[in-house]
Amino acid sequence: MVKIKDPDAIKRLIKSDDYSHKRIVSISAHIDHGKTTTSDYLMRRAGLMSDAAAGQALMTDSDEEEQERGITIFTSVVLLNFEVDNEEYLVQLSDTPGHLSFTGEVSRALRASDGAVILVDALEGVMTQTETNIRLAVGGEACKPVLFINKVDRLINELKLPPKKVYERIDIIIAKVNELIKKVAPPEFTSDWRVSFQEGTVAIGSAKTGWAFTMKTLEKREIKPLVVFEKYDEGDERWLRENLPLDEALLEMIVHHLPNPKEAQKYKIPRIWTGDLESPEGKALLECDRDGPLLGMITKIFVDPKSKRPTLIGRIFSGTLRSGQEIRLIGMRQNARVRRLGVQEITDILDMEEVPAGNLFSIFGFMCPSGESFTDPDSEMKGFEQIEYVSEPVVSRSIKPVDPQDIAKLGEVVSKWIMADPTARFVHDKESGEYRLDGIDPLQIEILTKRINEQVKINVSEPIIVYREKIHERGDEFHTKSPNGHNRLRLYIEPLDEKTVELIKKKKITAEQNARERATTLRDEAGWDAKEARKILDIYESCMLVDAMSGVQRFDRIYSYLETTFREFIDEGPLAHEPIMGVKVVLTDATVHSDPAHTGYNEVATMTSAGLNLSFLTARPQLYEPVLNADIKTPTDTQGQVIKVLTGHRGQILTIEGEEDTVTVKGTLPTAETIGIADEFRSATAGRSFFGYEFRGFEPLPSNMQEPKVLEIRARKGMPEELPNLGSWSRWVYKRT
Repeated sequence: MVKIKDPDAIKRLIKSDDYSHKRIVSISAHIDHGKTTTSDYLMRRAGLMSDAAAGQALMTDSDEEEQERGITIFTSVVLLNFEVDNEEYLVQLSDTPGHLSFTGEVSRALRASDGAVILVDALEGVMTQTETNIRLAVGGEACKPVLFINKVDRLINELKLPPKKVYERIDIIIAKVNELIKKVAPPEFTSDWRVSFQEGTVAIGSAKTGWAFTMKTLEKREIKPLVVFEKYDEGDERWLRENLPLDEALLEMIVHHLPNPKEAQKYKIPRIWTGDLESPEGKALLECDRDGPLLGMITKIFVDPKSKRPTLIGRIFSGTLRSGQEIRLIGMRQNARVRRLGVQEITDILDMEEVPAGNLFSIFGFMCPSGESFTDPDSEMKGFEQIEYVSEPVVSRSIKPVDPQDIAKLGEVVSKWIMADPTARFVHDKESGEYRLDGIDPLQIEILTKRINEQVKINVSEPIIVYREKIHERGDEFHTKSPNGHNRLRLYIEPLDEKTVELIKKKKITAEQNARERATTLRDEAGWDAKEARKILDIYESCMLVDAMSGVQRFDRIYSYLETTFREFIDEGPLAHEPIMGVKVVLTDATVHSDPAHTGYNEVATMTSAGLNLSFLTARPQLYEPVLNADIKTPTDTQGQVIKVLTGHRGQILTIEGEEDTVTVKGTLPTAETIGIADEFRSATAGRSFFGYEFRGFEPLPSNMQEPKVLEIRARKGMPEELPNLGSWSRWVYKRT
């Protein structure tokens, strides 16, 4: 029954046009619910490890940092071939992280997947990151789910629950998962994608012990569920592992209930590609046609921990990728050559001459950002929609090379890591020589700075919270002049409507997009006037620069300087040099001198910066802070202590839900208040609570904290310790004489 790993078999199955025996799957769960331990048993089944090592080796946690911390940080990809019911299958598996810091890894893995094994701890139940993963998998990337309820042994051994109570707990978990699936699944699948033990899409077991069962495995082996309780009473866990092997139950669900690539692309493609589905290219994508035009996507960049060389991992959706061929990177607008092609086996590449549609691949030979689409060199095909991330960078650390001569090298190294993980970002302060590295939370920044330090020795500041600056009304229109008095600019700033901000965040409109296509989207989805929508000059972060001028001569001469200044302004607002969000800058008039000698960068940047700062400060600006959704599962008798800790950190209670002897307190919590709060919850409940959180968004800092926080941030950054005022820029206001 067990098929030992055979490279030739993997190659044959990759090249095979028998798609019915291929599956591309991600395993997703809240942190510490047991994904990597579960993956071990699939490795064992494929012959990659011994029976004794399964559940202990944590084979997909190959990075030293993962082994040291005992958590999954990077998605691991492995191709496994199995025999199920005497038929051979290829399962292309991604083991994804469960920590909030690394949800970007989850999003990218799911873009390349057709199915998702959602894993839930039977004791902790559905946690915040479980909800996030279901939303990402089922809603965001149209991955059909199956459910594995893990750690059932904890209900039996730790809580000493009788069978009836265990079944009730399991039913509650299944009901909650189905409630989430119903909310986010594609409308045509809200019923078909619900999970059910009776229908075989739920497995129950313990990855620690190595047993699990579905309805079908119980029927096939003629075993009653009560035997689990009997064997734990007898202390005979080995019997469970031998007679109800975990891998058999999981493979049963993956093979019989998750779609193959051809099936999945029929409904996945319309959600991730906005081209003409009736065109030859669209039909090739829908059919997963290996002979069609090439279109693929880079969904992960694996940076070797030792050599630091990047391997690009992704999926071919149409056509065939060949070793040595040239491809066009659609977003980067440049060509690259595939020097080495293969498929990923955790940290190694199994070389292939070609990889057809409906398969994952690995490329070596060039670097590009995660999420990049590619096609044939001479193709004009559209790329895929950008991958949507659920979190934004809200924590920052400044990094500076120990040796000032390494500043250029530091830029190169940081750029590579940001390409690998686009959920982080960095800003270079040319005056101080520092890079500000922003990430989702302190752990993500810690991992990144450690990686960077291995290549360039750096000094790193303590982590700080990154706020946002936002306005609440239209600012005054200002007419400013350049220092030499020969150039003038008139502009105002106003809040950008939330629908447009949402379109920007989802990458449905971008600066690089065709102007007519972008205008159509803004008109149809955000109610813009079609004429104004065609006059967008730039889109940066969640902000926009719009041309409302007429009859201005020589504007193209100063535009590049103006755009640079606009972007620098968005990166560092006037209140405290924190990023600005959700503004529309409208240019209404300009005068550009005829002599290029009088239109240099300093002249243009000064008048532009003055206008931007002046208008922003008249638009009721405020600081916004990052806020998290938090949930705490705790015994009923500790509910009061949990609420006290949460509200003591400016938290707000949203709901309190009871389940027998436990309650789940759901609320919001400012990110600035989260440091050490998990320990406070554990201390207040004698270690009996489970704490989880996810990014909610930005909300206004309380009014009594606005001025003190602005002054505190300005002091930390070496800025004048006073609130900004119009006087700082008033000398650049143009006055008719």
